[in-house]
Amino acid sequence: MTSVAIVYHSGFGHTKALAEAVASGVQAVPGVRASLIPVAEAEARAAELDAADALIFGSPTYMGSISAEFAAFKDWTSKRWMAGAWKNKLAAGFTSSAQWSGDKQNTLMQIMTLAMQHGMVWVGLGLPGGYSSSKGSIEDLNRVGASIGAMAQANGDQGVEGIAASDFRTFEALGRRVAEAASRWQSQPLAQAA
Repeated sequence: MTSVAIVYHSGFGHTKALAEAVASGVQAVPGVRASLIPVAEAEARAAELDAADALIFGSPTYMGSISAEFAAFKDWTSKRWMAGAWKNKLAAGFTSSAQWSGDKQNTLMQIMTLAMQHGMVWVGLGLPGGYSSSKGSIEDLNRVGASIGAMAQANGDQGVEGIAASDFRTFEALGRRVAEAASRWQSQPLAQAA
């Protein structure tokens, strides 16, 4: 069975709810299992991360960057890097912020750089940007217009109800895309360099 681990930090519950949407998308693909791993549990669950075929990383965007908790996880992963534990695994990322922009692109770039440092293979969102014309709406998939990962806008004065249903569907689409790619990747893995 193909396994996908979703490693995330959530300060106010928004990113956790979006991680659950990613997991729902992963689980929609036959033969693929999703594991949700808060960053606080990553060290205790290191063997599970090492065994996964793909890792999807999620962090809220705080002040245009990953959260401090996700940054601590990122630094902890140097132990995995030294062991080459995640080399050639698939990787993807997601984030949310209260602002429409909120510099979420910077957060995804930090997450993607983490994956590249580990020698992972990045999987982007693969959806065209939505809500970008007079015929568009808040119900469009990828309404925030991301490409390298999934982005959501979550109203800062609300809980999970402040996230648009289309963002949840977009995050499910990311989970499905990574799960489908991991299934194919697992059947024909990249040869390890000598």
